[in-house]
Amino acid sequence: MEETVTGVTPGRARLCVALLVLMGFALGCSEFLAEEMGVSLATAGQLISLFALPYAVMTPVLALVTGRFRRYSVMLVYLVLFCVGNAVSAFAPGFGVLLAARVLLGSVSGALLAVGVTFIPELVGAKRSSGAITLVYASYSVALIVATSLGKILASTVGWHVAMYGAFALSLVASVLLAVFMPRSGKTDEPATAREQARLFGEPSIIASMLVFVFGIGSVYTFYGYVTPYMEQVLGMDAVAVSGALVVYGAITFGSNLLSGWVDMRFGIKALVADFLAQAAILAGLYVVGSSMPGALVLVMLLGLVMYVASIPSVSHFMDVARRRYPKALTLASSLEPLSFNVGIAFGTFVGGVVVSGPGIRAVGQVGAVLAVVAATLVGVTLALTKREESRG
Repeated sequence: MEETVTGVTPGRARLCVALLVLMGFALGCSEFLAEEMGVSLATAGQLISLFALPYAVMTPVLALVTGRFRRYSVMLVYLVLFCVGNAVSAFAPGFGVLLAARVLLGSVSGALLAVGVTFIPELVGAKRSSGAITLVYASYSVALIVATSLGKILASTVGWHVAMYGAFALSLVASVLLAVFMPRSGKTDEPATAREQARLFGEPSIIASMLVFVFGIGSVYTFYGYVTPYMEQVLGMDAVAVSGALVVYGAITFGSNLLSGWVDMRFGIKALVADFLAQAAILAGLYVVGSSMPGALVLVMLLGLVMYVASIPSVSHFMDVARRRYPKALTLASSLEPLSFNVGIAFGTFVGGVVVSGPGIRAVGQVGAVLAVVAATLVGVTLALTKREESRG
């Protein structure tokens, strides 16, 4: 195994990557179990929002303000806060305390993931980093499947608190093992000021690729943010059928994450032109087929397959630019994916809401398709800007 951190054996490097995958799974469970807490739909939405909003905002902010400290030390602080947030969620005496715990979890989860991902190129080598990063991000999709299926079973049989106890125990085990086995130092541990890191935003290709993610994810969430009422109102599915379809959809998105890593290793970010055009075709197809079954449901599942293909190529692009030109900003670079992702979710959901309240839910596919074409165009802009930046040296 090439280019590993000094003093870390290949076996320990593989163990560290496995622990980062476990951490990604724990992070996903902590987010998605909010839906199984035995509260109303509106309240569950609050709990999810109070995780996602701090996640999007605090991930890059913490990357900027903690640049002066060593990654391992920063990771330990985040792990402690992550465990505290899960403990408070599990044992919260009231709803107000539970809300505070969700804010804490959202604030540190993205930052913890961003720091953990920066170890991967040194653990497995630059050539193998895409595959390892893929597994970490794919574990999030597995967590979605577990939370929506096992979480429902536990909530209906022994109570939602048991699911939260399990999430706390998992976070504690993952955190202790990471603290013991992760390397204490690495090539990117050089202290960096916020100003030094912020220079990364001076690269036009970084801004363009962030917009790619915002429009690309936004195009999906224009539809996916309203997938449940779409299945019920347009496709005429009952609640049981919708729940089953969403579990299958979650399993397919896991495949989308794996496909994302393969695409990155084989083609890089340039493949996203074809991905977003395929996404546009699927979304437009949803409008064309209308309520026709099973064709419409097949298209929904195909959307799940392409939904996250942009993820790993985008992460790799952010980190590649940082490694080449701003190595002190590597943690900030790895934080740009969750930032762009959550902005894309908010943007797409907002646009979808406007469409639903205006032309109607049947039209969300049309609008999503337009946003996907914009994303494909922005990929071309990103490639041109990257080529120009590389020619400058």
